[in-house]
Amino acid sequence: MLRLIARGYTYREFALQLDIANKTVESHVSAVLRKLQLSTRYQLTNLVTQRRFL
Repeated sequence: MLRLIARGYTYREFALQLDIANKTVESHVSAVLRKLQLSTRYQLTNLVTQRRFL
């Protein structure tokens, strides 16, 4: 999931890739941001690339 976010996928592209609903994607992304105490997908992308999760 982090890879798709870091690659800049939209929620719609993300949902199509994983065959899930857009709302489910939004919920998952929100949960990840909350758990990592981040407020934007941009911050998450920076974290992923800095820590070399990709």
